[in-house]
Amino acid sequence: MDLTLVVLAAGMGSRYGGNKQLDGIGPNGEIIMDYSIHDAINAGFTKVVFIIRTDIKEAFENHYAERFKGKIKMEFAYQNEYTEHTAPYEPNRKKPWGTTHAVLAAKHLINEPFVVINADDYYGQESFEEVVKAINMMKENEYLIMGYRLENTLSDHGTVNRGVCQVDENMHLVGIKETLSIGKNDGVISYMENDQPVELSPETYVSMNFFAFPPSILPLLEEKFVDFVKDNNEDPKAECFIPVEVGNLMEEGKAVVKVIPTSASWLGVTYKEDKEHVVAGINQMIADGRYPQEVK
Repeated sequence: MDLTLVVLAAGMGSRYGGNKQLDGIGPNGEIIMDYSIHDAINAGFTKVVFIIRTDIKEAFENHYAERFKGKIKMEFAYQNEYTEHTAPYEPNRKKPWGTTHAVLAAKHLINEPFVVINADDYYGQESFEEVVKAINMMKENEYLIMGYRLENTLSDHGTVNRGVCQVDENMHLVGIKETLSIGKNDGVISYMENDQPVELSPETYVSMNFFAFPPSILPLLEEKFVDFVKDNNEDPKAECFIPVEVGNLMEEGKAVVKVIPTSASWLGVTYKEDKEHVVAGINQMIADGRYPQEVK
């Protein structure tokens, strides 16, 4: 079965302070998504589509000129060039139109089940293996989301925002609550709501934007995006997010979302200070034999 990995790599990286998608963290200049692509290849993916901006096109093409050659098909889509529904409003835009818009920029390249991930998150080998098993059993209009344990997704250098998954007894998603400024103090994980701390279990499932979809979702997302643009075109910072639109499809009875629990550890660089932790984590996995010295 053909499987496509869609990598969202057009983000601005404002909190990080630079183009973190291309910041080397491996011993041979590997970037975070190289490890995701390596894991995807081993799990059976046949194509990767990078969604980027035209101003980083050359840097991306240079990085992948030889890497993974002959192992997986590579294609590029440019989010800033996808203006099919947004052209009249582009002069006022300060940033991209969000992750829904990003995926739609690659719609002409996707004809098979696909997984969407962030370029700057490390998701763990197990997650790719688990999602492929789940995709093989995925029903029409059933979508998948990887559920990470909250305790495996925190930063030592500041609070994080996470989509907290609410699930039923069958591990079907009931809703995602976007929860801001989650931190850990004295071993307790919590966030503030109405000026009061609210404690969260370390085992709470959270979304790290690792989704699996059949290609039939693309026209549905496009309908949602068209509506979003109509309603928000005067806001130069408004963004249309995949989790929100998937939630809307659930409410309309057009989709069921299954949460696939994973014990994999997440690594990411929300803050520049997180890089040291990511580098150490990758080096430890190389030392443990989970990755070769050079991923290529």
